Amino acid sequence: MITASPPAAIRQRLLIRGTVQGVGFRPFIYRLASDLHLGGWVENSAQGVVVEVEGPSDSIAAFVRRIDRERPPHSQIGSLKTSCVEPIGRTDFEIRASNSQGARTAAILPDIATCRACLDEVKNPDDRRYRYPFTNCTHCGPRFSIVESLPYDRRNTTMKSFQMCALCSEEYFNPNNRRFHAQPNACPHCGPHVELWDAHGGVVAVRHKALRGAAVAICNGAIVAVKGVGGFHLMVQAHDTDAINTLRTRKRRDAKPLALMFPNIESVDAACEISELERCLLRSPAAPIVLLRRRHGFTGVSASVAPANPYLGIMLPYTSLHHILTREINVPIVTTSGNIAEEPICTDEHDALHRLGDIADLFLVHNRPIARHLDDSIARTMSGREQVLRSARGYAPFSIHLGQVLPPTLAMGAHLKSSIAIVVGQDAVLSQHIGDLGTREAHQALGETVSDFARLYGLDSPTVTTDAHPDYASTQMAKAASFATTPVQHHYAHVLSCMADNHIEGPVLGVAWDGAGLGTDHTIWGGEFLQVGEESWRRAAHFRTFPLPGGEKASREPWRSAVGILFELLGDQCFDLTEADCFRSLTETQRGTLRRMLTQQINCPITSSVGRLFDGLASLLGIRQLTTFEGQAAMALEFIVEEVSAYQHYEFALRYQSGELPVVLDWAVMILGILDDLHKGASTGVIAAKIHHTLVEMIVAVATTLGEQR
Repeated sequence: MITASPPAAIRQRLLIRGTVQGVGFRPFIYRLASDLHLGGWVENSAQGVVVEVEGPSDSIAAFVRRIDRERPPHSQIGSLKTSCVEPIGRTDFEIRASNSQGARTAAILPDIATCRACLDEVKNPDDRRYRYPFTNCTHCGPRFSIVESLPYDRRNTTMKSFQMCALCSEEYFNPNNRRFHAQPNACPHCGPHVELWDAHGGVVAVRHKALRGAAVAICNGAIVAVKGVGGFHLMVQAHDTDAINTLRTRKRRDAKPLALMFPNIESVDAACEISELERCLLRSPAAPIVLLRRRHGFTGVSASVAPANPYLGIMLPYTSLHHILTREINVPIVTTSGNIAEEPICTDEHDALHRLGDIADLFLVHNRPIARHLDDSIARTMSGREQVLRSARGYAPFSIHLGQVLPPTLAMGAHLKSSIAIVVGQDAVLSQHIGDLGTREAHQALGETVSDFARLYGLDSPTVTTDAHPDYASTQMAKAASFATTPVQHHYAHVLSCMADNHIEGPVLGVAWDGAGLGTDHTIWGGEFLQVGEESWRRAAHFRTFPLPGGEKASREPWRSAVGILFELLGDQCFDLTEADCFRSLTETQRGTLRRMLTQQINCPITSSVGRLFDGLASLLGIRQLTTFEGQAAMALEFIVEEVSAYQHYEFALRYQSGELPVVLDWAVMILGILDDLHKGASTGVIAAKIHHTLVEMIVAVATTLGEQR
């Protein structure tokens, strides 16, 4: 009788790049290899996950096929490369200690909202993690907010000072446990804990009593600063108008909408109109703030939360701490960033006492350090798609695959809504939202983020790109650091970002409309149509320009934009329009000053900005003459739009200058049409609808004129 000899063993080495750390990838590889009776090992590296696996060739082939098909739900595989190595006869499989050698290109996972299994434990009185606010597992919990260096191991996180107890260690080293190699694993006996402090840092209560005390205080009208996963929140009940107004006064946030946390999805249903996509977004692992249209007649949220705004910014609890707190309170609560207006969010409890001491009545703190500040992300749905408006907790760091290896590069970002990006291999990695750079604290946060990313990814002597505006804080920081910088025009950067995010290659026609960006002609751009090729671009069209009397003041005083628009249209005769809202509050002295400024071109920079055009239109319609936050006038113009019985828009013109590009998109006829409608007493809601329709028609007209087919 002839017996077949067992198949010869082979050995393969796999390098798996992508989001493969902090998602349970090594335990997954361990279980997969064990299931197929393969020997070898798996380890985290600075580049991703490295595997050596040995056994029959058909089993190894099945192993490789199943990796992508069965990978952990939060993982993403960017690339998987295999190579053959010499078999060594190994039959067992192990998880090795991480290897930190080599270039650091491994993706860091964003923080993940509490999973259902962990939440069930927190709610179960018989579970050892009952009401424990730091309950997490391999499938959920902090990641980016606690990572201090790569690779992602407990010793490289802010959990390193918490020694796991025997029960937690047993979970951590058990391949069949969902906490197998869960780096933030902890319990009430060995992990972080919460304390309730008064405004001077005195301890009022600890652990369960601290959570209960914070909830009771919020229910009684107090403002409580709560340390979460990426920083502090300031919390009050959402129906308590007096508490909200006190919070606004102390926080110096006059009218900007405040975020809300609802205890559960059922309570959101009662308050807002919500689609299935919005429902999924709220309950997603990223758990962002989602903008939802509020239901007419809902009274559970004070009008002071979002004045004159049909939308509410709502999120669900995304950490065990938030779940416990909201279950105690059981009504919607304002959950706004723990900062004073325009400053970065507080992350340290002692810094919070200093910076928030005049705002909060009590502080719910914990002793797990936060590695970096993370605001809540903001998203909305449009045309059946998710649109992220602010990328931070749950999304950051965000990687965009570029498809080619580029030299190490640091992009410093712009001045408003700042964030940075670095190029690592074939990926551009975007930082969390930093904010506007108008304060010393924000400037410091930018510097810390640059240093943080350079340390995390070993960025040494990078190519540095900056906004072309020399006065932006981000540009000045790069120059102060003696970096060799490459300036990039603001709107060209906008279009390139959209191309990269959507994996589109040139040539394209990009439409970049915003408030301000320095143009190549040294005027203020903001209503641009750019034709972008593989290595070059040109300004193909732009909005008709107009002066901004007072310059930067126009961004906070929309009436200045309105005056500039009318002066561009009518010249000195515009001052005879005494019925125009932008002139009504001005004295004769102020009118005279404005006339001199405009006729003599004193502090009246020229702009093509659609953002300032929106401001001017809001002023002309009498909607908003002053603003307290960016975009307020444009938002007000959007919110008054009424349904119209038939599609209507204003006329406009396209004209060439000397028969060459750029085409000028002339809004003059539109403005005259608006003034005529106002004179006839037309509804501002109908006028606003016609304005928005006109902007759509303008894009189509320019694209058609430039030969774009779609």
